[in-house]
Amino acid sequence: MSTQPRILVARAVFPETLRKLEQHFDVESNQADTVMSKQELAQRLQDKVGAFTTGSERIDADVLAACPQLKICANMAVGFNNFDVAAMSARKVLATNTPDVLTETTADFGFALLMATARRIAESEHYLRAGKWTKWSFDMFAGSEVHGSTLGILGMGRIGQGIARRGAHGFGMNVIYHNRSRLAPDLEAECKARYVSKEELLANADHLVLVLPYSAESHHAIGAAEIARMKPTATLVNIARGGIVDDAALAVALREKRIAAAGLDVYEGEPKVHPDLLTVPNVVLTPHIASATVPTRRAMADLAADNLIGFLVHGKPLTPLNPEVLNP
Repeated sequence: MSTQPRILVARAVFPETLRKLEQHFDVESNQADTVMSKQELAQRLQDKVGAFTTGSERIDADVLAACPQLKICANMAVGFNNFDVAAMSARKVLATNTPDVLTETTADFGFALLMATARRIAESEHYLRAGKWTKWSFDMFAGSEVHGSTLGILGMGRIGQGIARRGAHGFGMNVIYHNRSRLAPDLEAECKARYVSKEELLANADHLVLVLPYSAESHHAIGAAEIARMKPTATLVNIARGGIVDDAALAVALREKRIAAAGLDVYEGEPKVHPDLLTVPNVVLTPHIASATVPTRRAMADLAADNLIGFLVHGKPLTPLNPEVLNP
């Protein structure tokens, strides 16, 4: 019987990542990639000291109460709204995430989604595939300008700053942003970004990109009232988290053309998507793939694995979310 610490890898991951973990741990893996119920997750974690998790595994007080041996959950994501961090801290369970390694890739995708939304790429592709393109016309899928327009960013962390730099330096956009706290002057200068109130952001952005973390406070930060303050020609892009946008209200606004278009990579209750969003033409929909390049996903998996090894083997995790657990 193995004397190595036992860990659970909750979803399928690169074989190289498993081999790396198997050098240090007795690993129970899930390469079949079944999404576990809360009860099954708790059952499989009962004899484990560590877990390699993704956004689909909810770690809360109930799960923790059933798993007294658990010491660390390492999320293969920068977001961690699947963790009840307060409950984890109360149980002295370390939480880690994967910041930095996905910043530039996610910013690339955010900008790609912005451009696809503004220039009606998905809508026009569907039209072409359906055999409807028979002639040129002056206004066929005429969208909005990207270069020289006003880029609004709600949430100005690392990824928001990456999108701002792309807009300002690459496309000559006028960048405005709103954040819980204002950036340092040198960062504002680097991003060519100007801090404004949320109301001014909504009113003036030609393209509004959401990059704020999900929390109880940011739930439905963009709802019917906020959409009503936007320009009817504006676009909205969400690469943050589902639940930040009221998807039902957005679908109504898109159908009634209160805003021009939207691009969404995340959804409330995903992988389910609000059915009304599937029936409006002026929305680009992608299945939560903003960080999905092979090098970036490998880097995320490596960092999650290194957090498990760093903590359980060496006592030094790389990116702790609740470091107070380390110094009781």
